[in-house]
Amino acid sequence: MPCETVIVADATYFHRQYGILVFRADKLKKNIFWKEIDYERIESYYQARRKIESQGFKVSAIVTDGRPGIRGIFGDVPVQMCHFHQKQIIARHLTTKPQLIAGIELRRISQTLCNITEQEFTAALEAWHLKWHDFLKEKTTNIETGKWFYTHKRIRSAHYSLKTNLPYLFTYQKYPELNIPNTTSSLEGSFSHLKELTKIHRGLNYKLKRKMIDEILSK
Repeated sequence: MPCETVIVADATYFHRQYGILVFRADKLKKNIFWKEIDYERIESYYQARRKIESQGFKVSAIVTDGRPGIRGIFGDVPVQMCHFHQKQIIARHLTTKPQLIAGIELRRISQTLCNITEQEFTAALEAWHLKWHDFLKEKTTNIETGKWFYTHKRIRSAHYSLKTNLPYLFTYQKYPELNIPNTTSSLEGSFSHLKELTKIHRGLNYKLKRKMIDEILSK
């Protein structure tokens, strides 16, 4: 039944150039749109929004993986950056076991996302940046080319990610009346089930595999 709802949106991939983009109506606990994709294009999110709105759904807020272009499509509603995706970004830059103290401390701050207020998190991030300001500006020069680069570019990238996404990490706290989830984890059940079944039924032709995907996502 079409209604006003928070949308949880994410994509999962079965191999490099084949995935499914899914929009889930959090209020209904139901997937209301899905589409095959070869890449997570911003245009796909635009088409998905137009489709569900043509069916009578009204988006009250959206939870996404944080791609900037998606925020533009949903600029008229509150946008929540998934905490799980943010932590994954930090792990890619710092690994799960950073060696430098600055990285260890920054990762520790990022791990508090789910149980801290925006004010507390912002204060912790600003204090970290003040402490490591000079460290982050350290440069290394390539002897052969004479060109320089930032010595700690991975830590810089991790900090930049948190700083850039900060306006969207605590949206769920700003609009308590909307009951916005802080992750896209409500889709993980469907995604896990899909991947498990497609592995079991690798021999299925495309038509049968697509039918199976449709049946799982429609439940």
